[in-house]
Amino acid sequence: MIKSMTGYGRFEGVLEGRRVVFEIKAVNHRFLEIQTRLPRACGFLEETVKQQVSKVLQRGKVDVFLTIDADENQPAEVSVNHSLAAGYVKALQELRDRYGLTDDISVSTVSGYGDLFTVHKAPENEEQLVRLTVCAAEEALRSLLEMRKREGEKLREDILSRCETILRLVASIEAVAPQLVEDYRRRLQERISDALKDSTIDPQRILIEAAIFADKTAVDEETVRLRSHIEQLRTMLGSEEAVGRKLDFLVQEMNREANTIGSKINNADLAHVVVDIKSEIEKIREQVQNIE
Repeated sequence: MIKSMTGYGRFEGVLEGRRVVFEIKAVNHRFLEIQTRLPRACGFLEETVKQQVSKVLQRGKVDVFLTIDADENQPAEVSVNHSLAAGYVKALQELRDRYGLTDDISVSTVSGYGDLFTVHKAPENEEQLVRLTVCAAEEALRSLLEMRKREGEKLREDILSRCETILRLVASIEAVAPQLVEDYRRRLQERISDALKDSTIDPQRILIEAAIFADKTAVDEETVRLRSHIEQLRTMLGSEEAVGRKLDFLVQEMNREANTIGSKINNADLAHVVVDIKSEIEKIREQVQNIE
């Protein structure tokens, strides 16, 4: 089953007593590009995140946001910068004495200066953080994949529908193309007759000219190849592998065949049909850009 490159997944829950949020967004891109937003001091988790994502995704621009709340049971030590505190107290006392202020210097007053305190925490348990990240990533990626599969199914249905339209248009060209040669032969004979008046017309010359015209305007090879490309496209759409790049190349080949048909067909009505074929191919190309 093909998958879209666009999707969103999220996990939010409590793991081993810590609240974890893992959010992942993906859009189409030629290659796999992963950007991470991690908690401070958790840069070592970047490789873990990228490994988990690359196991599941092969193409797309991916943004990952990870939040892990602090461990409330982790011991912490708060130290005071007494030299700085003494400076603050002295400065406050000077303000009081100079301006006759009420003496309300207290612990709560001094504690408002945050640079007096330094918090020392025990090092994070890196093994635990890796476990939490892997678990959260698996859940978020699971929901992302479900969305990608749903979008992929819609893309598949739309592309197959457009393929059927192209085949109908190709059939209309194949039905009319042989008659173009006969019409050309008849018009050629009429023009030569008018030019030569009573002179005898060489039937062999008519046949040669008609054969040359038929060779220049024959689109059998192109329509056969176009049908073959569509059959390959149908097969790829049923593959379990990532086929986006192959599909993109195949659509280019389909467009090339349509251009060749358009250059050979010397008929206004069929020229409009070719334009319709190219329009459908372009719409398929746009959809293929979103397939992994």
